[in-house]
Amino acid sequence: MTVTYTSRVATARFGGFSQLLLLWRGSIYKLLYRELLLFLGAYLGLSLAYRFLFSESQRRLFEKLVLYCDKSANLIPVSFVLGFYVALVLERWWGQFRAVPAPDGLMVAVAGSVHGADPRGRILRRTLLRYGGLAALLVLRAVSTPVYKRFPTTDHLVQ
Repeated sequence: MTVTYTSRVATARFGGFSQLLLLWRGSIYKLLYRELLLFLGAYLGLSLAYRFLFSESQRRLFEKLVLYCDKSANLIPVSFVLGFYVALVLERWWGQFRAVPAPDGLMVAVAGSVHGADPRGRILRRTLLRYGGLAALLVLRAVSTPVYKRFPTTDHLVQ
């Protein structure tokens, strides 16, 4: 779910960034607060049990368990897995970015290829660039809801 905060960012005063972070709609905190509370509860429970409930032999056993888990955690190459994941996400993002049409390359090619300072050359360049802009707009209209709302019918495209 995408939540826009553009109007709030534009009118933010001193301390506004922290207020934006703490907004509840679409926040990262809304997504993770259950897991954070579960983790903090488990950590607090283990810490209190270790400090006040465990005997000396139970503390030593718990420390051995912690050291064993720490040694076993080093066997998993977390940095390699994380690097692979980031590379995969970046590759997907770059593919989506490259799929969005940009008429700039077409405009440079038309400007360099269609010569003539006379009205015929100018009209031909303008027509080709309008078709390129229209093609980009039709593609963006098919994939973007705000663009579709801005140009809902072909009459809006003509205007």
